[in-house]
Amino acid sequence: MHGTSPQLAEIEAIATAVQAMRPAADVLICPPATLITRAAQAAAGRIAIGGQNCDAAISGAHTGDLSAQMVKDAGGTWVIVGHSERRRHHGETDPIVAAKAKAAWLAGLLTIICIGETQAQRLAGQALSVCANQIAGSVPEGITAAGNAIGYEPLWAIGSGQTPTIEQIAEVHAHIRQRLVARWGAPGKEIRILYGGSVKPANAHEFLSVPDVNGVLIGGASLKAKDFNAIIGALPILAGRARYSAVA
Repeated sequence: MHGTSPQLAEIEAIATAVQAMRPAADVLICPPATLITRAAQAAAGRIAIGGQNCDAAISGAHTGDLSAQMVKDAGGTWVIVGHSERRRHHGETDPIVAAKAKAAWLAGLLTIICIGETQAQRLAGQALSVCANQIAGSVPEGITAAGNAIGYEPLWAIGSGQTPTIEQIAEVHAHIRQRLVARWGAPGKEIRILYGGSVKPANAHEFLSVPDVNGVLIGGASLKAKDFNAIIGALPILAGRARYSAVA
């Protein structure tokens, strides 16, 4: 819940930088719903614009909610579902997230489905099982590799300044990849897995060097074009690998 009209200048600055840098990545900004249309106009096709959330219903008496069709109509091409803050503050369960993801795909939106463990679950040694269960419950049947992604967010690292060790990130991402392949076979190898949790210009390159980290989901560092562009600047160094995603 950041951003009003003046912040559109930051999106313009990011789009301009991406056009100049030509990173080996897909760059996506998911602004508040009030800015989606104007952000898409500012981006002018240079970067993608998406929504931070959508409802599972197509339409109806759901005052205050935003359907996937509305996100698309506003100019969005992607939507985030199951973000940790939605799960924590709005009680979104795995079935709710799965229903939202299905609605997004039916509307023609590409999706980022977020999963991740709490600090208590991490300390109890449950991180891998929690992520596996969330994939099983939050990702509906019919997922395709093209344009869809899993966002791994260790909840205890978001906005806290804490970050998992590289070994912890590698372990979880490898496990997520195993679960995707076990469920979908070869297409599971192509689904991008994004890491999100205190991603900053100083650590983005290290995160992106981890196997099966195919992009980053960026929070606070996306609010200023200078910081976000510095993260994007880490991507061309790794251009020999598969394409990445930088998402804010």
